[in-house]
Amino acid sequence: MARKKSESGLMSSAGLMRYFESEETSILVDPKTLVSISVAIAIAVLALNAYFGVWP
Repeated sequence: MARKKSESGLMSSAGLMRYFESEETSILVDPKTLVSISVAIAIAVLALNAYFGVWP
């Protein structure tokens, strides 16, 4: 009979613990805010293109 490798739960979850700890230090932005900023930038670019005569 083959011997199974014993792996402790603590060792196997150590990588996940490090991942979640580093995830908490990142910048959190609400998706609605990100979409709003993107739409505002797109409108500003289109308006500036139309103002300076670059609009086709």
